Amino acid sequence: MSEVLRRDKAGASAPRTGRRPALRVRPRTCLWTVAVVLLLAFPFYLDRFWLQAGLFAMAAAIGAIGLNLLTGATGQLSMGHAFFLAVGAYGYCTFAADGSDGLTGLGLPTWLAAVLAVLAAGAAGGLFSPISGRLSGAYLGIATLALVFIGQHVMFNAHGLTGGANGRDVPPLNLFGLPFDDRELVVAAVPFGSAEKLWYAGLAVLPAGALFARGVLAGRPGRAMNAIRDHRIAAGVLGVPVARHRAAVFVLSSMYAGLAGVLLALVFQRTVPDYFGITLSLDYLAMIVIGGLGSVSGAVAGALFVSLLPQLLTRYSDALPLVSAPGTGGIAPGEAARYLYGAAVVLVVLFLPGGLAGLAVRRRGRTRSAQTHPGHTGEER
Repeated sequence: MSEVLRRDKAGASAPRTGRRPALRVRPRTCLWTVAVVLLLAFPFYLDRFWLQAGLFAMAAAIGAIGLNLLTGATGQLSMGHAFFLAVGAYGYCTFAADGSDGLTGLGLPTWLAAVLAVLAAGAAGGLFSPISGRLSGAYLGIATLALVFIGQHVMFNAHGLTGGANGRDVPPLNLFGLPFDDRELVVAAVPFGSAEKLWYAGLAVLPAGALFARGVLAGRPGRAMNAIRDHRIAAGVLGVPVARHRAAVFVLSSMYAGLAGVLLALVFQRTVPDYFGITLSLDYLAMIVIGGLGSVSGAVAGALFVSLLPQLLTRYSDALPLVSAPGTGGIAPGEAARYLYGAAVVLVVLFLPGGLAGLAVRRRGRTRSAQTHPGHTGEER
């Protein structure tokens, strides 16, 4: 005891240098700061092609996050994601258009039309949720696949609502008196068109959707969803309302798809039925498998890979072997892209079950292990 008291007195009487400990800035924080600055600066330096490609990737990431909540976190196979994107896209057009083109339009404020379109997609998912709450596996996949064919039939034949095969124009978004159209707005001597304006709208919507999904997965709903995915019967025995959770996640996933559909419609400036087919649903399944099932960051990474690859191949088709411009013979860029990310799906399933997100997690784990045991080589002796 006396030894302890002497140490305390010595420590109390030790002179203070007056220096504060140096602040340590994490490399990850620096990377995020640089990424945010670059994303905010892109519209000032990139041309329209790259901005549109980025917007397509943002919309794909939003839809992929929703599908990953449903399929990756809860284990419900859905092949009808394209249907709910179509509900969001055409719902926005119907709510926002004024009917001057002869098609159905309510003439609502565009921000309200976007919100109602997302809610309409959620309502469509709610109508289907009793089925999704009782089916699982391949049976649910086939049932959701039927939604795509029903949606295609409606889009091609409901001319007054969808414009038929020719589609319909998309009213530009208008927020606080600022129209998100091609009328140029000069900012710091840089002309801002629709792509530049929508870029910042996408930067606001995508992080908000990602943070909300991360919150859902990190809380009690996420734990219940994972329990349902791993063992549905055991989750029910433990008191998890399985049917209610499955139905709620289906509605939430549909709302994410509706939001992605609204953003896609604003970028395309015209909705056409051909885009919202079975191929789009398969693309979204490829996104979440490549990125990593059940991971928000994995959904974003997979969406970037699958959505940007065909656009890059189209852009540089002249410089790439075996890839040619559409209609000139050889392998078209879109077809080559599907070959590549089809091969990526096979490689991920065989050698990287966690996808790109799992690869990043393992890399961080090795880095932390090296920091904790700097002399450890990882080899057994």
